Amino acid sequence: MIYTDTIVALATSSGAGAVAIIRMSGNDAITIASQVFQSVSGKDLSQQKTHTIHLGTIIEDTKVYDQVLVSIFKNPNSYTGEHVIEISCHGSTYIQQQIIQLLLRKGCRMAQAGEFTLRAFLNGKLDLSQAEAVADLISSDNEASHQIAMQQMRGGFSDEIAKLREELLNFASLIELELDFAEEDVEFADRTQFYELLNRIEFVLKRLIDSFAVGNVIKNGIPVAIVGEPNVGKSTLLNALLNEERAIVSDIAGTTRDTIEDELVIDGIGFRFIDTAGIRETIDVVESIGIKKTFEKIEQAQVVLYLFESIKFQVSGLEYVNEIEKVKNKYPLKPLVVVVNKVDLISSEQKLELLKQLETLNVKQILLSAKNKEGIDELKNQLLSFVNTGALRNNETIVTNTRHYDSLLKALEEIQKVKFGLNSNLPSDLMAIDIRQALYYFGEITGEVTNDELLGNIFANFCIGK
Repeated sequence: MIYTDTIVALATSSGAGAVAIIRMSGNDAITIASQVFQSVSGKDLSQQKTHTIHLGTIIEDTKVYDQVLVSIFKNPNSYTGEHVIEISCHGSTYIQQQIIQLLLRKGCRMAQAGEFTLRAFLNGKLDLSQAEAVADLISSDNEASHQIAMQQMRGGFSDEIAKLREELLNFASLIELELDFAEEDVEFADRTQFYELLNRIEFVLKRLIDSFAVGNVIKNGIPVAIVGEPNVGKSTLLNALLNEERAIVSDIAGTTRDTIEDELVIDGIGFRFIDTAGIRETIDVVESIGIKKTFEKIEQAQVVLYLFESIKFQVSGLEYVNEIEKVKNKYPLKPLVVVVNKVDLISSEQKLELLKQLETLNVKQILLSAKNKEGIDELKNQLLSFVNTGALRNNETIVTNTRHYDSLLKALEEIQKVKFGLNSNLPSDLMAIDIRQALYYFGEITGEVTNDELLGNIFANFCIGK
């Protein structure tokens, strides 16, 4: 894919604002900008140095559009590796549209989604995993997802993959060389060193694959279902966690008839809380649909908060213990936290008795008062404990991209085939096939191996202007 035309797009968010930035990239970017820009100092824009900023007006014939700042970035020292012009104008939507239409008349075309970053990749300014990290950085909405995207954009992940690929490629060359001397029955690749390399590659691949479980929840937020009978305080708990009146609170049972979702960032980790309809027997058709959705949300959630009312738990403790056991058995892999609400209505002795009953269940338990916001911090700490942030704290590479995860799984499978072949003394030509495949999947991640369809799918998810 070779681009020779010049593209233009709004680089800032659409809509009115104090300032907007219009970006051009391509061979004719500086020439086109020179035709419409009049510097206050009278200088010719095309003669100016790279990485300089100039004050002037955008003008067509005698019509003045706006007073602007024009930034020049000459190839190859620009984001895309091409000539890039950025026009900082006033943020009126009318001004934005008028300037972009003027540039289109002068020979630009509108950029497609992600085309600036695509050109940066094609011109060798970024590898493919770094380019994808740009989109993750733009969409990051908490500290953890921002940290991971920054680490990947700086090349942490691609550097690790590139080193493994280079070492494997060196051995692959020796294995391929052996094929040219098959009749002489010689070995150029030291089998002991090769086996050690395969073990090391397998270890790194498994670590990266395992990190996806953490990376995926950090990137997308951890879904937490708040479930329980009607009127136990689920909506009050959601409001207390969010510190705002997000859900309707009422003494009438069955007030929440649909799921209500909202997000909260706790110590840099995103959680998506889902307030569900109260679980009970009902003949109300609408409420029944809400209860059905409750069980669907439990299936989707990664953590379940099961709420009980303190007074009712005291009266019907055994019944509730059996209910908790059922949930544990139905969803054995989901972290379950038993939350006993409205503890402000019982005495300290009664609280101790409740804890004794809950200890037999071997589940996490929290006693709180959602109404008085007592125990909310303890619940937040408990939720954080379900997220393995060790790799994040240690600045290790964390995989968040499904495409990378899939390529890593396939690469691991090929490496394990090579190991099996080495242990079984398979001929070099058979091992070489699997080595080539492993190298192919490594190349898919960083972009040594691409096709138009793959690039189209990746950059279609970008915003226009980036």
